[in-house]
Amino acid sequence: MKIKFILPVMMLLTVSCAQDSDPNPLQTALSADNPLIQRVMDNLKAHEVQIRYTQIDRRNDSILFTDFDFQVDPSHYFYPASTVKFPIAVATLEKLNEIDSLDINTRFYIEGDTVETTFAKAISEIFAVSDNAANNRLVEFLGQDDLNKRIHSRGVEPVRIVHRLSVPDADNVTTKPLVVYLNDSTTAMSSPIINTPFTPLKIKKVKKGRGFYADDSLHEEPFDFSLKNYYPITAQHALLKRIIFPEAFPEDQRFAINDVQRDFLLKTMYTLPKDLGYDTEEFYDSYVKFFLFGDSTDPMPDHIKIYNKVGYAYGTLTDCAYIKDTKNDVDFMITATILVNSDGVFNDDAYEYDEVGIPFLAQLGRELYEYELKRKQ
Repeated sequence: MKIKFILPVMMLLTVSCAQDSDPNPLQTALSADNPLIQRVMDNLKAHEVQIRYTQIDRRNDSILFTDFDFQVDPSHYFYPASTVKFPIAVATLEKLNEIDSLDINTRFYIEGDTVETTFAKAISEIFAVSDNAANNRLVEFLGQDDLNKRIHSRGVEPVRIVHRLSVPDADNVTTKPLVVYLNDSTTAMSSPIINTPFTPLKIKKVKKGRGFYADDSLHEEPFDFSLKNYYPITAQHALLKRIIFPEAFPEDQRFAINDVQRDFLLKTMYTLPKDLGYDTEEFYDSYVKFFLFGDSTDPMPDHIKIYNKVGYAYGTLTDCAYIKDTKNDVDFMITATILVNSDGVFNDDAYEYDEVGIPFLAQLGRELYEYELKRKQ
């Protein structure tokens, strides 16, 4: 466990504490006598769970972060899926600040694509329903090299985002041009960006399972993730802290987004699908909110806002969230991932998302929320 005191003069002081000398609410939550928790804890090796939970306390003008970890290991690979859309959105806002002719409301489309959008709409779709096409358009705008450099430069590491999501040419190192509307009648086309070819990851657990499907055939060998995106718990949590509490970090670790952009980003992170006009039958409130409410289709209470980004693919569920209860004055952060692939075969669409993974994350969120309510009393 690490405790970080964030001082009014924006200095960070880290003090280490012995894990066994302090109460550990995360361990207590994972020991809860609840079947949604225990069926995962009873089979930890198969589920590859990693969790970081952060308590947030305030002392006058200062903020105190207390982090609790469970099996967090950046060298133990998990597939981040759509959680990479969070840094892509942040990097997009930062790059827009550097181009005088563009802003979040600028209209554009990708060459060869028929969909016209704006940067604001694409970012909103990323968080509201985790739209892959919207995400990929922003990758074309950024390029992989620039994207990764921006995230690394703020002290958010390790991160490696190299491919788009759910398209045939996902790993193409050359971006497609954007056609941008400079005004109602004038357009300009960007140049393609040629990015650095990427190499295989060399960390633990990049090969998983006992088989996978490709081209309608079962291959009886582990599935290789070494050429996939890499965005571990430590980096996800670090980015979340910098966006929710930028004043807690030195200037060189804050992203260069202005107050209007940050307010927009925060709003999109908690906005529910219904508020953007999506069908509530298909896109219910907790559609991309796993903690607390993920295993229910009921409306979420208005006084709880969850600023988050989830990912789910290849049997891996991940959520990175700042949870704020305005009625009870409670807030905390949690990032967690779980693998739910009991047959050990990838690309067979036989994953236990609804049966095991989401219920576990929802109950974990509820356990920590109940602890926070009591802690604030």
